[in-house]
Amino acid sequence: MPTTSLTSRRSAVVLFGMAAVLSGCAAGSSLDPVAAYDPNQYRLGVDDQIRVLTYGQDQLTSDFRVDSNGKVAFPLAGHLQAEGLTTSEFAAEISAALEKARMVRQPNVTVEVTAYRLVSILGEVARPGQYAYQPFMTMLTAVASAGGFTYRALEDRAYVVRQEGDHTVVGRLNPQDYVKPGDVLKIYERHF
Repeated sequence: MPTTSLTSRRSAVVLFGMAAVLSGCAAGSSLDPVAAYDPNQYRLGVDDQIRVLTYGQDQLTSDFRVDSNGKVAFPLAGHLQAEGLTTSEFAAEISAALEKARMVRQPNVTVEVTAYRLVSILGEVARPGQYAYQPFMTMLTAVASAGGFTYRALEDRAYVVRQEGDHTVVGRLNPQDYVKPGDVLKIYERHF
């Protein structure tokens, strides 16, 4: 009887050791988490669709798209840098340009985002593809927009490629982490 108990203990130790080794080899386990994204600090980027409202100046109220250079061609003010600015910072930029051009005195400008950049979702989801970003979107809500996880999906983390200023960051995203517009997510396949 003592031999069976010793054999059981050895088997348990071997299984525990194998599980520890395999968990270290699990897809994405070696990736560092990406820096947290705060959706309240949203900054405009290429392909964002915006609406500029200039109160009392209907001819200066319209919809625009941030072009591939990060600029918006605004009437009477020219090409204004929008990429990297918050909506209130860009509204102030437009106001300053209109005043400088002496076209409008004390312009009252508001900017709102009407369509955000897309989020790409690849891997073990029902419908891989590009989806519209929604404010406060998490990894889980992004996966839900792609039809949910497949039965093979590793659900506790995703690989993410994110643009931070002029450089690209690669890392891990956890289920409740916020997705940033323009992110590319890959949902891993589990191996056991």
